[in-house]
Amino acid sequence: MSSTTPQFRWVMIMLSAAALVSVTFGVRQVFGLFLVPISTALDGGVQIFSLAIAVQNLIWGLSSPFFGAAADRFGAWRVAAFGVLIYAVGLLSMAFVVTESGIFFGQILIGMGLGSAGISIAVGAVARAAPPEKRSLAMGLVTSFGSFGQFALVPVAQIMMNEHGWQFAIVILSAIVASMVAVTLGMRVPAGGARPLEGITQSAGSALRQATSSRDYILLTIGFFVCGLQLVFITTHLPTYLQDAGLSAEIASWSLALIGLFNIIGAFLCGWLGGIVSKKKTLAIVYLLRGLIIASFISLPASPAMALFFGAAMGLLWLGTIPLTSGLILAFFGPRHLSMLYGLVFLSHQIGSFAGAWLGGIWYDVFGNYEAMWWLNAAAGFFAFAVNWAIREPKPAAVPA
Repeated sequence: MSSTTPQFRWVMIMLSAAALVSVTFGVRQVFGLFLVPISTALDGGVQIFSLAIAVQNLIWGLSSPFFGAAADRFGAWRVAAFGVLIYAVGLLSMAFVVTESGIFFGQILIGMGLGSAGISIAVGAVARAAPPEKRSLAMGLVTSFGSFGQFALVPVAQIMMNEHGWQFAIVILSAIVASMVAVTLGMRVPAGGARPLEGITQSAGSALRQATSSRDYILLTIGFFVCGLQLVFITTHLPTYLQDAGLSAEIASWSLALIGLFNIIGAFLCGWLGGIVSKKKTLAIVYLLRGLIIASFISLPASPAMALFFGAAMGLLWLGTIPLTSGLILAFFGPRHLSMLYGLVFLSHQIGSFAGAWLGGIWYDVFGNYEAMWWLNAAAGFFAFAVNWAIREPKPAAVPA
């Protein structure tokens, strides 16, 4: 049987999507390593680059629904190929235009690249291609395999910075991102090879109106704000926090790398659990555990062992929210407009990311520490637990996907 038939083609799409996310998301996770050297090069406090990263996350979120709608209509691979190219140009801008405007322009392009070649596009493509009974697991696998990029690229970026400087490291990362154009070709669906989508046929506008009037979709969107707040605060400011505590830059980079490594396990488990038990309860427990781990981390003395344990523990909970959140959207509305509807929820995530990156930089410049921001992130985890627990999840028999 040809490998382009639906039975096999969805596996190729899943693997291509995983490789795409591995690089686009992995490169995005290294920016915390560049916080101090770029801030030094700009001759300013850390809040300048923190704000640039915050703007990147906001642009990522704002662009995701539009690129998602384009992917739903024109094909994910076309949108993703465009996205990796502008992502690579954004990185080059950061490397060669070392001014505030150059850094901000680069981060804006990176945000657009993530919106068009990031997780929302990849998850949407896989959800449309995979059989209904395998969707939750397939989305978990994309998120899980995609985490390998963070594990591999964070220490590699740190080594390149140490040996050749931060600008050289960014140029190499740009080349890696650009190479993903070839990978996007694996996400193409041959003519006549698309899997028929179940559920009612409706326009994008009708689907959007239905979603924004849904209490449970709104609760899911509010909870995802917390996910963005926590993830981007940690990736942006954890290295500086650990170095201020007297730990080496290598320990900080390995702490971030362990997040990526253990997320390979965590995201797979969450995707698997989402297919057999309540998605909303699993999602709520992920947020609860995050809050408990953050509170424990900042209550205990900093040490290399504690930094590495924190990375591993957070990694188990890191991106497991994605297959569970997208799985709930599938349960509510089906797969037809998933990229767009997930993109809208993801906008809330990125507003939280904006707050985590920028507020962390402002607080650090004013008070010289991150203590209050850590406690804010812990409290936010408990809030997200309550919000997601209140979601009314459809029973399996009523799920349209």
